[in-house]
Amino acid sequence: MNSVERIVKLGDILEKISKENILVVLSAMGKTTNALEKVVDAFYSGKKEEALQLFDLVKNNHLTIAKQLLVTHYLACEAQMMNFFTEAEWLLYDKPQREYDYYYDQLACVGELLSTTIVSFYLNEIGIKNKWLDVRDIFRTDDNFRDANINWEFTSSKVSDSVLPLFEDYNILITQGFIGATDENESTTLGREGSDYTAAVFANMLNAESQTIWKDVENVMNADPKQFSDAQPITELNYNEVIEMAYYGAQVIHPKTIKPLQNKGIPLYVKCFLDPSLPGTIIHDKPVHHLPPIIVIKENQVLVEMSSKDFSFAGEHHVATLYNLLGKLKIKPNLTQNAAISFIAVLDDRPEKIEKLAFEIAEIFDVQLMKELTLLTIRHYNNEIVEKLTKDKTILLRQQTTDTVQLLIR
Repeated sequence: MNSVERIVKLGDILEKISKENILVVLSAMGKTTNALEKVVDAFYSGKKEEALQLFDLVKNNHLTIAKQLLVTHYLACEAQMMNFFTEAEWLLYDKPQREYDYYYDQLACVGELLSTTIVSFYLNEIGIKNKWLDVRDIFRTDDNFRDANINWEFTSSKVSDSVLPLFEDYNILITQGFIGATDENESTTLGREGSDYTAAVFANMLNAESQTIWKDVENVMNADPKQFSDAQPITELNYNEVIEMAYYGAQVIHPKTIKPLQNKGIPLYVKCFLDPSLPGTIIHDKPVHHLPPIIVIKENQVLVEMSSKDFSFAGEHHVATLYNLLGKLKIKPNLTQNAAISFIAVLDDRPEKIEKLAFEIAEIFDVQLMKELTLLTIRHYNNEIVEKLTKDKTILLRQQTTDTVQLLIR
């Protein structure tokens, strides 16, 4: 289903529930975020012309989609999108002066601004009255670019003063997921898949009856169906289980999404966008028993092994030094293990961060890197599933509790 068909489908879904008060949080369309990442990479590498050409592809794609969907509202939609194109191009004509993550956020946010603009004008075109909001005027964050933290007090007062009153005139509000802004009006992003989190923050602050996340899958599954043809649907989960799944890297729900809902006891539904009649999965605060093994695979992992140069690791301050350095570089280990004179961390392979880390710790430790590894996590595991998934693989590292096993494999 292409972007045009998806927007039409969204219109069909909203038409059925358009009498209710609904805040719709949208992500960027299709592969737009990936396309914008390529723009950032080119720009940050000093390839201005390439960056502008890549951005033109994003631009033309959205203008084409708008033309296919809109007649009477096309020119107004184009004018609004032009503001966002100009915002991005103004930056691309400059030279990078600041860190990569800053430019990532200024450009990545454009995808959500464009998708919501097109959807809002399309809904108006088919007679579904709605109000478009720039979430950057509502969500105040710090300047921790690419993984910004929301200022809850400021944001909550903006939601009460600026968003809630709009429901007196509109049943449907349209806004962006994934993004916010600092008090300097610099765009920020909340981490990949942050749209679910955006919706949860709104749900919490608006005291919503429920939140629904629309996915292409029929339910939350016990494994990625693209990787496992025998993945099983899970119709019911509780908040704690989903937090565990998200912590280990399951992509269905953003790691930070659950807490705002749990705090207010708001149920979360995961429904199938392609077939809204299916029941989907409900996530709530009640106990859930007899879950199948839940499998999470993280590829492109790096094993960083740090050994003390003078055999003085045990009982000294080296571990604290390492964690401070990981915090400074905004690196979150997926697994750690320390022994008497060594410390091991398994990290996502983000080359610019790994290089900085290796360079800084080489002054204190002997450092070895091993790349192209896979981290396999199984919750509610049994021996049979572990053996099946590690057959013909080399297990480099294993950590387990009664509920969860993690295996670093090659």
